[in-house]
Amino acid sequence: MRLRVEFTTEPFDLDEAPAHALVAREVIGSAGLDAVDVGPFGNTAEGGADAVLGAVDAVLRKTLAAGATRISLQVNVIEEGE
Repeated sequence: MRLRVEFTTEPFDLDEAPAHALVAREVIGSAGLDAVDVGPFGNTAEGGADAVLGAVDAVLRKTLAAGATRISLQVNVIEEGE
């Protein structure tokens, strides 16, 4: 099964990326996922279920430890042919 995760961490800081946002980028970038897109207002990545779920666990734990006060995420199953 393939999954797509989309997430944001808060609080936002438009002047400088907060520590929790940098941690999220590092976790997603090193998770071995496909189609990683990291942006200032949201992040997206795709991959196998185990890899995505492991990355989600790491993002939640590590961004909260780095000061995130809110994490919004959505996980979708990618149908074959998408």
